[in-house]
Amino acid sequence: MELSSGFYGRSNPHMLSTSGGKAMGKLIEATHEPAGVEINMKPVLDIVEDIFERATPAAPGAIMQVDASESDERALHYSSLEQMMDVLSATINRISCEITYRLSIGEDAHSTTLAVAQIVKGYSWDAKIVLALAAFAMTYGEFLLVVQLYATNPLAKDVALLKQLPEILTRADLLKPKFDILANLINAMVVVAKCTVEFKGLPSKYIRPEDPELSSANADIPSAVYWTIRSTVICSSQIMGLINMGHEFLSSTTDAWELSSLTHNINSIYNDLVEKLNRCRQRINERKDIEAFETLVRLFDAIHIDNMKILKALIYAKDDQPPLWDGTTKQRVSIELLRRRSVLLLISDLEISERELIILEQIYNESRVQPTRIESQYEVIWIPIVDRSTTFDDTKRKQFESLQAMMPWYSVGHPSMIQPAVMRYIKEVWGFNKKPLLVVLDPQGRVANPNAMPMMFIWGSMAFPFSKLREEALWKEETWRIELLADSIDPSIINWLTDRKFICLYGGEDMNWIRKFTTTAKAVAKTANIELEMLYVGKSNPRERVRRNMTNIELENLSHTLSDISLIWFFWVRLESMWHSRAQHGVTVRNDLIMQEILTMLGFDGSDQGWAVISRGANEMARAKAETFLKSLEEYTAWEAAAAEKGFIPALNDHFRSLRTEHHCNRLTLPGISVAEIGSIKDTVVCVDCGKPMGALLMFRCCTD
Repeated sequence: MELSSGFYGRSNPHMLSTSGGKAMGKLIEATHEPAGVEINMKPVLDIVEDIFERATPAAPGAIMQVDASESDERALHYSSLEQMMDVLSATINRISCEITYRLSIGEDAHSTTLAVAQIVKGYSWDAKIVLALAAFAMTYGEFLLVVQLYATNPLAKDVALLKQLPEILTRADLLKPKFDILANLINAMVVVAKCTVEFKGLPSKYIRPEDPELSSANADIPSAVYWTIRSTVICSSQIMGLINMGHEFLSSTTDAWELSSLTHNINSIYNDLVEKLNRCRQRINERKDIEAFETLVRLFDAIHIDNMKILKALIYAKDDQPPLWDGTTKQRVSIELLRRRSVLLLISDLEISERELIILEQIYNESRVQPTRIESQYEVIWIPIVDRSTTFDDTKRKQFESLQAMMPWYSVGHPSMIQPAVMRYIKEVWGFNKKPLLVVLDPQGRVANPNAMPMMFIWGSMAFPFSKLREEALWKEETWRIELLADSIDPSIINWLTDRKFICLYGGEDMNWIRKFTTTAKAVAKTANIELEMLYVGKSNPRERVRRNMTNIELENLSHTLSDISLIWFFWVRLESMWHSRAQHGVTVRNDLIMQEILTMLGFDGSDQGWAVISRGANEMARAKAETFLKSLEEYTAWEAAAAEKGFIPALNDHFRSLRTEHHCNRLTLPGISVAEIGSIKDTVVCVDCGKPMGALLMFRCCTD
């Protein structure tokens, strides 16, 4: 049979250009007359893809092995398609016959493509592509079935003989390169088909045809349909060429450029479509996140009989695995264990400090010693907030697992269980911004406190149930005394209080001043015949210098030190927590003695020099900066008589006042305050010496010590 060049349907270069491709799309669009019948083409495409995968040419006669379980699974899949194929098989056969006939009479690929388009004019865009691919898959599969079986199966051998295939089947060296080029084009067509099927399956609830992401893709899909159908025509011509021309066609390289050009064109169409598909997915996810966020808002506004709906909305359980990790038993557990329990959500990123975890762990473990106590009736879940715009790589995974291993309480099994809408709620409603939060949910899932971290640091588990009402009640019981300031950082303080000893806390980094101060204080205590205990509490964010000071103080037996440097950090973070807690209740320096003393202590820490506070019992306390305190002790003889008359601490306070001048410079550092919050608090922060509002400065600091 004489085959004209039109048989191969060689493409005009202009047709492959963008403008040419659009023009071809317009031709297909003109034939589009949808019948309004919706068919899910994905199952058909799955079968088509399976045919292409299984028909991959191996050595002639090689048999592909399929295990029994896979065979059973596919049999089930096929049986579910039977009803659909009753509808589609006639169309698929008609397309196959149309292509075979038109190519056999030498009609060009373009005309054949338009003829196929007429056959599928009543179908949706994705169905047009899948049906054309299915028609070619039959031709391709039948041909490759003979190739695979002819050496071992008499029936296949007879068919191969009638098709004049034995000669080309002996030339595997030439057969493979031809099919490799063909396979590249087939793979390109399959991914374009998948893309169009996925466009069809996009949920109309979240994306509409008029949305720019989808309307742009819809404008390009007719062109994709044209070029995919045309490619099936070209591929079919290749198979027919092998059958009709045999070895002569096999050794020809004339059509390699055509197939490569088509493959490049189809891949370009795919890249463009998949980019637009990703934009559609992004828009869908954005709208789903908005819907999920609004649902979460409504959920928290509603009344519930327990906390299950809230917890399940916050923690997305996937793969039917229990969503929580129990830090004590080291295994996955069900969220049902927390039904009708008070739950504290520890919310942080992966940069939460080890110091915070150590203190929280100590408080948590103390509450577990007597689990039946009312103060122990709560559970903690760690909610890690991980930025989804960056990859959760191996480094982050190890960081997450390392933190999780430190926690004796519950945590989510994986950061991905915290969905974007939940992260948005946590940031926008609860105000999370890097600084850890401890959100309290009562047994019904209501927010009892959007951040109980200050309460936890100030009172520990005694603050249960960590509500705002409980916080107010605890503050009403408090006065400014050494127990509030420091009793939780060292157990010795309770014993000193019981023994009615004078207790002196002091801090700073200047070791020379520390030596002078402690030596002078001991000497004055001996002269005044008072029992004095001194404890070094360093400076907030303690670094190497404070650590060295602790070592020197112990070696020189200057005073007591805390057992761990993290307790120094805890001393100062408790003070900051007191300030945050009081400020949340509208308390200011002008109307509250406790707030005045808290800010005085924080001001001491913000200065470059040391400081000290001395106390005895519940009502006597004196404090001053390094120079004032040391000078007063050195001048003890000047107020010794007053000390004997009034008492040591009242006389010391009088002497502090006598040394005070109008000139002073107080600095106050309030960690955890954002730039946006400065405006709302600046009028409430006044100088403890003169009562004037303090000026606000924004400071950036990097301390490597």
